[in-house]
Amino acid sequence: MAKSSAKARDFFGYVQKVYTLFSGSPQRWDILRAYVKGLTPKALSVTRWESNVESVRAIRNQAPELRDALIEIVNVSKEDIVFSEAKGLCKNALEDFEFLISLCIWHKILDKVNQVSKILQQEKMDFEDAITRIKELILFFEELREDSFENLMKEAKELAHNVDQALALLKNRFKQFELYDSIFGFLFNAKFKSVSEEQLMEHCTKLESFLEYKQRGDIYGKELFQELRHLKTILPREVTKSIDILDFIKSYWKDGGFQIVWVAYRILLTIPVTVALAERSFSKLKLIKTYLRTTMSMSQERLSGLAMISIENEYFDKIHF
Repeated sequence: MAKSSAKARDFFGYVQKVYTLFSGSPQRWDILRAYVKGLTPKALSVTRWESNVESVRAIRNQAPELRDALIEIVNVSKEDIVFSEAKGLCKNALEDFEFLISLCIWHKILDKVNQVSKILQQEKMDFEDAITRIKELILFFEELREDSFENLMKEAKELAHNVDQALALLKNRFKQFELYDSIFGFLFNAKFKSVSEEQLMEHCTKLESFLEYKQRGDIYGKELFQELRHLKTILPREVTKSIDILDFIKSYWKDGGFQIVWVAYRILLTIPVTVALAERSFSKLKLIKTYLRTTMSMSQERLSGLAMISIENEYFDKIHF
């Protein structure tokens, strides 16, 4: 989205230059700290783009202070390159109205995306909450595109085109969620209680087909239908969340009841919302197998065991040896 616009690339280029200039020497960083008492500039992140809100926020909330710090560098610098860069950042960024408008726009976009990203990566995030969060984010982009730019100057309006691109990419990226919603949706919030028997049977058959692979399946549609019919009559009205329904039928399941419902809800609740957990596992592996431990690769079993202990340390700490 950012790279598709020349002006957006210029904007983030200036954001990075602000950090690079001040972090280039202890003397310039001391000047920064003398003028800026709050957030300090941050380097742009390549791997997690939405986290760049921290870089943008530091400039957006303290633009006058950063400008004064740059002017101080211009006045005291004896290096021609540093003098030129500081003067250029004052003129082309912190004293440029278009840059300041872009600063407000990008902060609003990145802040919202970053909020949703962090929520989706929470350990207890479930699938139905994830769908709600994504729909809210799509609505935010649509409203931003239609309404929020009207009060901005013409120079900022071209960013609306980039928001269109981001919205399209966002919908495409999470279209899989819509598929899961169409398959598992009747289980969300106990919706199976409010549908007709014909619709419920249709949903159960569709779920059976979806979970079938090479003529083998995880559930049987007809049995799921019968169990959900029975569950309707005993499920308390206040129990609606999927995890709560699973807890409610746990005692029945131990006695041999609701076996198919138990499997269906466990599958639903273990669908990964993001790949953040898998990415953290790879990060753990890199921390375990450093260049000082190159011989560890000689024993794959040992390496896998240590990685599992590190990744699942919360469970490991509870084990009584």
